Amino acid sequence: MKKAPVISTAPLKSKLPHKTFFRKASKTTWSPLAAGLLWLCFTTTLRAQPPANNLPSAKSTPPAQTAPRGFTQLFEPVPLSGKAGTRLHPMAISYVQSYMDRYGSGLRKMRDWGRPYFDMMDQVLSQYGLPSQLKYLAVIESGLKSNAVSWAGAVGPWQFMPATARRYGLTVTYATDQRTDYIKSTHAAARYLRDLYAEFQDWLLVIAAYNGGEGRVRTAIQKSRSTDFWKLQYQLPAESMNHVKKFIATHYVFEEDGSETTLTLQERKQKNEVAGTPLTEVEKKQTTTLLISGRYKKEAILKYTETDRTEFVRYNPNFDEQLSAQGSYLLRLSPACMQVFVEKKAAIIEESLQLLLRGIRR
Repeated sequence: MKKAPVISTAPLKSKLPHKTFFRKASKTTWSPLAAGLLWLCFTTTLRAQPPANNLPSAKSTPPAQTAPRGFTQLFEPVPLSGKAGTRLHPMAISYVQSYMDRYGSGLRKMRDWGRPYFDMMDQVLSQYGLPSQLKYLAVIESGLKSNAVSWAGAVGPWQFMPATARRYGLTVTYATDQRTDYIKSTHAAARYLRDLYAEFQDWLLVIAAYNGGEGRVRTAIQKSRSTDFWKLQYQLPAESMNHVKKFIATHYVFEEDGSETTLTLQERKQKNEVAGTPLTEVEKKQTTTLLISGRYKKEAILKYTETDRTEFVRYNPNFDEQLSAQGSYLLRLSPACMQVFVEKKAAIIEESLQLLLRGIRR
């Protein structure tokens, strides 16, 4: 889907102090000694000022608060099974880093004011068995604006073109345009995304097809003889290629980590092979299980039980996704960690709800 143009964030120009000095000095008669002293004082002051346009000097470092928590760790090369979560593809690092620098602040503010929309989208996407992280597609499509209109005529938070909107059950007439309806358009987007995934089996290709159309992705696959986005990306239109990278970057801004939707099909298979290895009988005997229900989050359980992340993922694959979709999960932990979980259930569920409200899913 075509998206609305991005508003420029170029810095405003400021007056240079030496121009003001010379305008005022030109109106006054000075003795050579006085003029020399004034010039010495001025140049000393000017050298002491920070560089123009507020750019940091070579020795300065940007304030820590300008970067999201875990920002630098996102770009460290770690194995798929490592504790740092779903790694960022090396070919995405440069784009994601510059995108986070430029838009990270505004996107993180959207966590708060966009909360009602994200909650609704989570519920709808789960009804169709889709990853909740696909809601970030609406962020890059429209900025969550129901009245967004692209230069190509795409409308609404999910930026549907008229023909696609009608194909997925939305009414588009002169009097009524359901593309602007948050709930109805989200249901239509979920059906469309589900169909795209049924064909491509790769979320990155789904995002590319959502932007540029299925035909262009099929052509890119044929030309590149590959279904790996990072190999076929240059056979896509530049807008579709960058759309995928914007989705990845937005995902990392909101969640400070990746998910199934930021991996290629091959990467996802590799990760699932590690996480999906059957537990040995010894491992089963060394752990205990408990059927839980509610809005628990993996990060809250890890925090309070101090369970090793890799161990937790191995014992509880796809924890967040399955618990969100099914409402219950057979939690497996070591006996000591399970005892802590039972003792601190109230604190863990409270922490989980706070994570959900902030829109964070690690």
